[in-house]
Amino acid sequence: MNKTKPAEKDPLFHDTWKLLQKYRDVVWNLELSVQQLKKSFEIEFNTSVDEFLDSIYLAGLGLEGSSLANHAKCIERSNKMIKMLESAVELLRAKHKCGEAYYWLLHYTFLSPQELKNVDEIIDSLQSHIRDISTRTYYRKRREAIEALGAVLWGYTARDTAEILEEFFPAGH
Repeated sequence: MNKTKPAEKDPLFHDTWKLLQKYRDVVWNLELSVQQLKKSFEIEFNTSVDEFLDSIYLAGLGLEGSSLANHAKCIERSNKMIKMLESAVELLRAKHKCGEAYYWLLHYTFLSPQELKNVDEIIDSLQSHIRDISTRTYYRKRREAIEALGAVLWGYTARDTAEILEEFFPAGH
């Protein structure tokens, strides 16, 4: 009797699935936040963010504790999470035995800038990367790709991931 639970019930699969589902929205919102921050800054201080930061750093000042600094930290944290996901996908692509196929599957399903309309459109896009892919094969390979990505993101021992997690979630914050 097989006592292993289906991948969809595994919290690592679920967390990876949710992260991938939110990817396009997070990237879009991050871009909007950066643009809004730049525009607000230019209106309020009549200079670009880069020019202002250069001048305060040269003067030995900082922005710690300001609402601008807090907003920038939120943007930075979101950007780090996006970069971590993108790095994990690239590692999967480069090192996993099915990495290239998984990369394109994840790309067209979750990561491409424009969301494809449906599974048939995704499968059409995949045809040049995965020959003769059926709908059933798509769903099976999608699950496998998400499981493999989950292993890259969170599936290693705590010792192996402690350094990465500390970078994104510093102790005491």
